[in-house]
Amino acid sequence: MRERFRQVYTAALADVLDDRGLRDQVLPASIRPLVPGMRLAGKAFTVEGHPADHGDWDGTIRKTLAMLGAVPAGHVAVYQCNHERSAHFGELSATSLLARGVAGCVIDGGCRDTRFIADEGFPVFARHVTPEDCTWRWEVTATGAPITIGSVHVAPGDWVVGDEDGVVIVPADVAAEVLAEAERKVGTESEIRKAVRDGVSPLDAFERYGTF
Repeated sequence: MRERFRQVYTAALADVLDDRGLRDQVLPASIRPLVPGMRLAGKAFTVEGHPADHGDWDGTIRKTLAMLGAVPAGHVAVYQCNHERSAHFGELSATSLLARGVAGCVIDGGCRDTRFIADEGFPVFARHVTPEDCTWRWEVTATGAPITIGSVHVAPGDWVVGDEDGVVIVPADVAAEVLAEAERKVGTESEIRKAVRDGVSPLDAFERYGTF
């Protein structure tokens, strides 16, 4: 399923979810790929953190490293940072996850070392970029528990799909059906694309295919 999700663009998934009445599944538009062309798909491994004003750098970094070591291969680490400054993810974190087969990272927070991460080819979507480290200012407080990003509920095991348009969360209990419907939609849209290139009007194409 992961490779199939990677082949389906997020707009098709969002449309299928809308049609099913699941109309709050797209993460905030401010969460963007670090570089154009990044794509990711995998089950969610959820992470939550909160601001922490203390001097225990060693204890805080150990929590972060333990969390990174717990992300399973093929999954996407999804962070709710509850923190609007600092970078919560960097190059060494990306290198570690990539080496263990993790599919990517989505951060409602910050990232740094962006050139190094891009060179590694590890897909990261983040809200902001800054050189400031979070370790003195923030700490991991939970993993593997439901989180909310914007107004989107993300449960462990939900499917996370990201491309240049943004990130969509597909609930695990409907993932197989949504994926199959999105694949059919992609096929239909390819036919519509050819028809309108051949001169069919938008309304006639809609009447013919039932979508646009």
